[in-house]
Order: sequence, then structure tokens, then C-alpha cells
Amino acid sequence: MNISYKKLTLTELDIFINMRITQLTEEYVSSGRTVPTDVDLQAALKDYYDRHLADGTFVSWLAFDGDKIIGTSGMSFVEKPPYFGCPTGRLGLLSSMYTNPDYRRMGIAKELLNRVVEEAKAYGCGAVHITASDMGVKLYTSYGFEHNGNFMQYKL
Repeated sequence: MNISYKKLTLTELDIFINMRITQLTEEYVSSGRTVPTDVDLQAALKDYYDRHLADGTFVSWLAFDGDKIIGTSGMSFVEKPPYFGCPTGRLGLLSSMYTNPDYRRMGIAKELLNRVVEEAKAYGCGAVHITASDMGVKLYTSYGFEHNGNFMQYKL
């Protein structure tokens, strides 16, 4: 096994998108939900990543075993009015954390997480947020993430 890491470029984007859809599908199924068949995530994700990779508001690190992508990470950068907990107003929104099942529990996700958190620091973010899957809670808690019991969502 020869694990290496590199930043996502347009060259890997199609594979990255497919892995993101695999991740989302896995999360839906493991939570007992039915995967929607009327949503074209492929086109929506391609549009999102094209725009946000270009303007620097999305960054991803990938893990490789040789030429094969085995893990992904992602960080979107957003800005909101500054507040006491985040005086810069810049936030990192963590997403796309996925490791191929054959490579789990080997420290790959932790390394990918560390790399995108460092990107958030470099961008000037004062905090990183994530909506964690059940599988990811242990990783994020061990890294130092804390639960925010007040997080709520309103679907439009």
C-alpha cells in the first residue's frame, strides 16, 4: 500500500463527484432513508465544484493508493457577520469526508481532515462546522469538534 495525498484538481473532479454521490447514498441508506431518484446530483455537483474551485471557496484533499482515489475531503468557505465565537465571520463548512470501505480505520480520514482544517485556518476561518454522519462522529469528536445542540435547519 502506497498512500499519498494531493489537492483536488479538475483532472480528478468526475471521480470526486462519483465518490461524493456514493458517500451521500451510503449515508441515506444507513439512516434508513430511501435515496431520491428524481435528483440529478451529478450536474448540480459539477456546477458547484466548477464555480467554487475556480473562486477558491472550495478546497479538497484526496488520498490515493497508487493511482486510485481512496479518500476524499472537502471544505467550503462562507462568510457571515462576525460574532463572538467567530470574529472573522469566516466559516469552513466541512463536507465530502469519505474513505473507501477497504481503507477505513487506517488514519486516512484523520489526515484528510487535518489538511482541510489547515486550509480553513489559512483562509482565515474562525470555526469549522459539519453535519456529521453517525459514522463520522467519533472521528470529529476525537479531533476536537464539539456538539452544538442548538443547530437547527428549516427546509425550503
